[in-house]
Amino acid sequence: MNTIVAAPVDVELLGLLELPPDLPDRLSIAEAAEITGLTAHTLRYYERSGLVTVDRDDSGYRSYGRQAMARIVFISRLRASGMTIGTIELYIDLVEQGAETEPLRLALMQAHRATILESLHELQAALAVTDYKIATYTK
Repeated sequence: MNTIVAAPVDVELLGLLELPPDLPDRLSIAEAAEITGLTAHTLRYYERSGLVTVDRDDSGYRSYGRQAMARIVFISRLRASGMTIGTIELYIDLVEQGAETEPLRLALMQAHRATILESLHELQAALAVTDYKIATYTK
């Protein structure tokens, strides 16, 4: 049986999931978009898809709290790693079902980790070819 063992958690990289301590408790969609680098359209899509829950203020405008912002950052990191929206939706659904889904979530993340490692290997090979050509042209 092939067991995938995760690398030790890099505390510095894990910090990329943390929100700034001076982040306001509530943000408008424009502020959330500016902070995350996502478009308002993408943020609304995440909400419609059920990936993130967004409160409304007294006027009915979206009001992004710290929990919503943390979820958006998490989703952004998964998307940047190549995880599909469908897989993220599955993962979020499993999270919302509770602790009994942890083995499924673990398997999902282990499979995704293997995909990331393969992508990294392919990028390293592409970088090696690029470096070789640069070295060839700079002689």
